[in-house]
Amino acid sequence: MFIKGVSVIVLLGYRKQHIMNRIYGYARCSTNHQQVDSQIQQLKDAGCTKVFSEKVSSRTPAEQRPQLQAVLTVLEESDTLVLTRLDRCGRTQNEVVNILHDLQTKGIFVKTLDGLIDTKSLGKMAPLVVGLLTGLAEVERNLILERSRESVEYRRRTNGNLGGRPTLEKVKKENIRRLRDEGHSLRKIVTLTGVSLSAVQKVCKEEIAA
Repeated sequence: MFIKGVSVIVLLGYRKQHIMNRIYGYARCSTNHQQVDSQIQQLKDAGCTKVFSEKVSSRTPAEQRPQLQAVLTVLEESDTLVLTRLDRCGRTQNEVVNILHDLQTKGIFVKTLDGLIDTKSLGKMAPLVVGLLTGLAEVERNLILERSRESVEYRRRTNGNLGGRPTLEKVKKENIRRLRDEGHSLRKIVTLTGVSLSAVQKVCKEEIAA
């Protein structure tokens, strides 16, 4: 069937492709003192037909960001997700790369307005770039773990503090014992020394045990 020389099948195919190639934006700012309006406007100027936005801390995991999850849910193959910066969509580099990799495997494009990445323009190179970013995230995670282990090992060798509450200074302990010997109550000692009640109790118990 033809309409003015144009096949209906061709029109339907064009319409389907046009509907599928949607451009969505996601904007996020981290505090009540910041405004997300400028990001929204930038994304609209970049051609986004709909922008999902929210105010949420950068420390909040991706799965706990309602509007991020909303846009990730509606995105389909051949759609494009646009961000002002790549770090808008994750808490850590590893989390961002995981989202990027997931979208890549679903045939969804990602573009940032700062020019860092545009998987549609990259074409066949996109999987390679995403894979490289994944590798860098893995390297970063391993380095962080290695530095943490080295720090713990160093403090263990040098009798350093491995965490937890710091030990009470010797002078403060002696002062607590003296005040207790003078007959002061535990709460009175807390007031006089500024040491916590639990620490005062611990010193007094050590004195009794000795």
